[in-house]
Amino acid sequence: MTSDTAAGAPQAPAAPKSRKSVIGTRRTVAALFLLPALLLLGALVVYPIGYSVVRSFYDQSGGGFAGFDNYEALFTDEGIRTALQNNIVWVVFAPTVATALGLIFAVLTERVRWGTAFKLVVFMPMAISMLAAGIIFRLVYDQDPDKGVANAVWVGVHDTFVQSSAFPKAHPGRDSPLRAAGGGAFATKEPVRAGQTVVLPLVGVAPDLMPDGAESAAPPKAEPGRITGTTWQDFTRGKGVGQLNGVDASELGYAGMRIEAVKDGKVVASTTAAGDGTFTLPASADGALLRLPADNFKQAYNGLDWLGPSLVTPAIIGAYIWMWAGFAMVLIAAGLAGIPRELLEAARVDGATEWQVFRRVTVPLLAPVLAVVAVTLMINVLKIFDLVFIIAPGSSQDDANVLALELYRKGFSEDQPGIASAIAVFLLLLVIPVMWFNVRRLRREVRR
Repeated sequence: MTSDTAAGAPQAPAAPKSRKSVIGTRRTVAALFLLPALLLLGALVVYPIGYSVVRSFYDQSGGGFAGFDNYEALFTDEGIRTALQNNIVWVVFAPTVATALGLIFAVLTERVRWGTAFKLVVFMPMAISMLAAGIIFRLVYDQDPDKGVANAVWVGVHDTFVQSSAFPKAHPGRDSPLRAAGGGAFATKEPVRAGQTVVLPLVGVAPDLMPDGAESAAPPKAEPGRITGTTWQDFTRGKGVGQLNGVDASELGYAGMRIEAVKDGKVVASTTAAGDGTFTLPASADGALLRLPADNFKQAYNGLDWLGPSLVTPAIIGAYIWMWAGFAMVLIAAGLAGIPRELLEAARVDGATEWQVFRRVTVPLLAPVLAVVAVTLMINVLKIFDLVFIIAPGSSQDDANVLALELYRKGFSEDQPGIASAIAVFLLLLVIPVMWFNVRRLRREVRR
């Protein structure tokens, strides 16, 4: 009976595992799941950083300890100092302008129907790689107005207010009645008289570059009390064809050429040639020398040298802003959507203008978002490389140099891996405080 009772009696429940044992098991499982990622992170991030720090203390060959010589070069090497100065310009202007444009776009498109479409267009450059954007803007900034969009617009605006010359290469030909008058102008060798006809032949303008209004040149006709003349392209194709210093039917007049009558160093009369090159001056020009001012022959305005030494960095920053203003706009628009509408309406009810609502309510409430956007862009521009490498031509790449590009040049073009490693460590030290600030702010937002 005792054995049956013992056999049929229920078993006592097993003792529960300790809390420490459960926590330890969970940590082990979590560590196993994280191990592949940690190995990958160590191989791709931690090891390269550690190797770069160690390599920065060695010389070019890697066999001799150089101490802090490579770091000293950061502040003595001319190329690195230029790169550092340009990085400061980038950090100050690029994030500020991109964030400001993003804020403006987000606020202005909040109430319009087509706001979503506009945001899509502004954000679209983010879908383009830095390489493609660099190629695009290399073409946009081309010096030739027929190729570069920037100069095409700039030259168009300039020519609207300042007329460009149509005869930049015109000059007197053989046995011409004209002589050089200094400063690029030409003048007649002898004074002119009322009732006299004058010929002012020039050469040097290609037929396909003649003004659109140019017509077949017409010989001058004498008029009593006036001075008449013709200025034209004294050139006819074919050997021995045409009369020297004589108007031929196949030759074109210099339409729009300006002629001045100069007496005792003063301009007493002036006129502009018609389409056939003919012109007329009043009797006041009697006894004067006829002068073709230098403005007739100045080189046509060719726009700005966007990729020259003085403008290359602002031009590349413009390309960067074109790409990243959409990123700033989207983040700021998301923050704008989270602002309570009651606060804005209360400010308007109290009599605040839209500008006051924007400045005293909207911007302060968006301050955390604006800070995150600006700091993120600062981190991004500290590492900028692609746009500078692609857009800046070889002639001005030294002037557009930045730290990331100088790192590449020192490490691969100039075979100075020690200095390149020092630049990499220096860049890391610059980025860490900005990243720490960003992470700290994000944690504060999460706690709220």
